Amino acid sequence: MENVEMTRTTHAPLPPRSLTARLGITSVPRDELKRRYTQAGSRFVQIMGADVHYIDEGAGDSTIVMIHGFASSLHTWNDIASAMAREHRVIRLDLPPFGVTGPLRNAAGEIETMNLPAYRRFFGTFMQALGIARATLVGNSLGGLLAWDYAVRHRDAVERLVLIDAAGFPMKLPIYIGLFNHAPVRMSAPWWLPEAIIKSAVRNVYGDASKITPGVLRRYVEFFHGEGTREAIGKMVPTLDFADLDTSVLDSLDVPTLVLWGAKDRWIPPAHATEFTRRIPGARSVMYENLGHIPMEEAPQRVLQDLREFLAPLSTGRTPLQV
Repeated sequence: MENVEMTRTTHAPLPPRSLTARLGITSVPRDELKRRYTQAGSRFVQIMGADVHYIDEGAGDSTIVMIHGFASSLHTWNDIASAMAREHRVIRLDLPPFGVTGPLRNAAGEIETMNLPAYRRFFGTFMQALGIARATLVGNSLGGLLAWDYAVRHRDAVERLVLIDAAGFPMKLPIYIGLFNHAPVRMSAPWWLPEAIIKSAVRNVYGDASKITPGVLRRYVEFFHGEGTREAIGKMVPTLDFADLDTSVLDSLDVPTLVLWGAKDRWIPPAHATEFTRRIPGARSVMYENLGHIPMEEAPQRVLQDLREFLAPLSTGRTPLQV
């Protein structure tokens, strides 16, 4: 099932975007995204008909799987993953329909709707394809939802759980996602979506937007403008009804859990950190002042320190951090 493909370690400078590209009238071809945004160690595995982009690096007795959030990619873990790979095997992937992976398609070539059941099938297949019998899951936002949901359904397969600004409790969708609940936006977005809107959304997930580099901003824009991605998001967003999720199962979750949250998260209320910590027995939490929805990308060293303390017992037998 696994189709491994190693890629080059350097990329050419990105050319200026044309007016039609900046307006979202054209899309970035999948092959172009692969050329620009694969990294040293990038691999691909066939899952549900798609070439799924992932990176598997490091070694050790423990395995960590990192799962990004809505409209993000495995690149959000770059600094965290490279550091953790010195002590653990670290795996991260581009969830469909995002990143280099892009949308899943059925046998007729139509884009699949990525609702929770589809993500459950996808992520379970990914874990099986890579032969991951037991791992620590680290998930952000949508990836946090997939992490705790997997831990509930596969209790013996999850060693530890880290939720970073995770989804799960009822909430109003962020305005930049909620736009896709409107039919005119869903219909027009695949053919016209100015990059200014995407850039505004990216700035909104940071606590301090001045920390965003031009290269990171360009990456988010081009992934969102990736071939098929906007159409897939239009199908996906109407299924994001967290009120239908059974979060009562968190009360019975017997997995050491760390909850990390940005106090300036504008997408998922920081109060949800308290709720996760209250629901999951023995869970610990850290609240980061001045950070937003993706603290591991905005301030990786701060998050890395807490991750290392929490995961230290996996390799050293030391007492985990007390927060």
